[in-house]
Amino acid sequence: MRKLLFIAVLLPIVAGLGWWYFREQALPDYGPLYREYAYVTNGKSNTVSVIDLRTFALAKTIAVGSEPTGVAANSKKNEIYVVNTGSNNVSVIDAETNTVAATIGVHGRPYFIDVAEDGKRAYVANSGSSNVSVIDLEKRMVIGNLRVGAAPGLARVSPDGSTVVVSNRGDNTVTVIDAKLLRVRATFPVCQQPEDIAILPDSSKAFVACSGSSQVASIQLKSEVRSEGQSEAQNATRKEDRLLALLDVGRTPVSLTVKPDGGEMIVCNFDSDSISIIETGNDEVGSSLEIGEHPSRGAVTLDNSRLYVTNFGSNSVAVYDIDIGRRIATLTVGSRPDSLALTPDQNYLLVLDTQSGDVTVIQKRRARKLEPTEYSLLTLIPVGMQPNAIVVKAFMASKKKKP
Repeated sequence: MRKLLFIAVLLPIVAGLGWWYFREQALPDYGPLYREYAYVTNGKSNTVSVIDLRTFALAKTIAVGSEPTGVAANSKKNEIYVVNTGSNNVSVIDAETNTVAATIGVHGRPYFIDVAEDGKRAYVANSGSSNVSVIDLEKRMVIGNLRVGAAPGLARVSPDGSTVVVSNRGDNTVTVIDAKLLRVRATFPVCQQPEDIAILPDSSKAFVACSGSSQVASIQLKSEVRSEGQSEAQNATRKEDRLLALLDVGRTPVSLTVKPDGGEMIVCNFDSDSISIIETGNDEVGSSLEIGEHPSRGAVTLDNSRLYVTNFGSNSVAVYDIDIGRRIATLTVGSRPDSLALTPDQNYLLVLDTQSGDVTVIQKRRARKLEPTEYSLLTLIPVGMQPNAIVVKAFMASKKKKP
C-alpha cells in the first residue's frame, strides 16, 4: 500500500516537471550562460514575443514600434532587429536582456530587414518611399538611402556581403546594389509583381519569385572569374548583372527556399497548392507536386534531407523527404500557419499560426517500432495578435549581463 501511495504521489511531481525538463537535459552542456530564444513579431499588438527554447515557454513580451512585421538576428552580435511598418523605424533588441536598446528611423512603409553575414550592416526596403535604407549596426544609424524601383518589397544581401538585390513590386523590376560602394549597379525588368528573393550560397545567382506571372526570375550577379596561371590582363573575365531566364512554375509563387548545399530551390505556389523544385545550376524546373492547400513558406534541414512547408489554407505542415522525393507526413497545426523556423539542433519545428495567434512546436524524434510517425505535437505557445515573422537566436550570454 505504501508503495502504491508513493507512486501516486510521484507521478504528478514528474508530470509537473514537464517535458521542458527533459529538453534542458537533452541540450548539449553549454553551461549556464547558454541562451536559445525565438522572437515573434505581433503586428496588431505592437510587441515581440520572446520564447525560451530551453523550456518552450513564453519568457517575455517586448513593446516595440507600430505594426511590427519583419525580424532578423545578427549572427555576430547578440542583437535582434524588428521592422515597424506603421512607425517607419527599426527596433534593436538586446538579446541578453531582451530589452529595446535603440530605435532607428528609416523611410516609408518598411516590411523586411536583412543583415549581412559579418553583422555590420542591415538593409531595409521602404515600399512607401521607393528606396533602401542602409544601416550601420555598430553605430546604430542610417548611413545611406538608395533610390530603387517603385514599391520595393524586399532587399536581400548576398552571403559574401558584396551585393544587395531588391524586388520592386510597383514597376516589375529588380535593382542590384553594390554593397561596398553603396550605389545602384543595375535596374532591369523581370516578371510581374516580384517579391521574395533567394541568393545562392556562393553569391553567383539570385532568384526572384514573381507572384503575378507565375514565374521565377534567374539573375546572374556581377563577379570576376579568375583562372590560375594567367596574367592580370588575361584574367579579366567578368560576369555582369543580367537576367538569365524566366522559369515557369505554379500559380502565385510566394516564397523561395534554397537548400543549404545550394543545388536546388523550392518554390511555394500558393494558388496551385504545389511546390516546384528548381535545379539552380542549369535553371530548370525539375519537378512539381501537390503539397497542401495554399503553401506559403518552406524550411530545409541543415543536412538537406527534409523540407517542411506550411499550408496556409489547410492549417497543416507538410513534411517532404528530399532523398526519396515524396511527402511523408502532414501535421495539423494552428490556424493560418505561415512563417516557420527550426531550432539549432534541428529536432523542433516552430510554426507561426497567424490567425490563432500562437506558435505550434513540433518534435522530430527517432522513429520506433509500432509508432505511426516520427513527428508529434509538443506544445502550443500563445503569442500576440497577428504574428508575422519568427527568428531563432542561440548564443552565449555575457557574464556581465543577465536576461
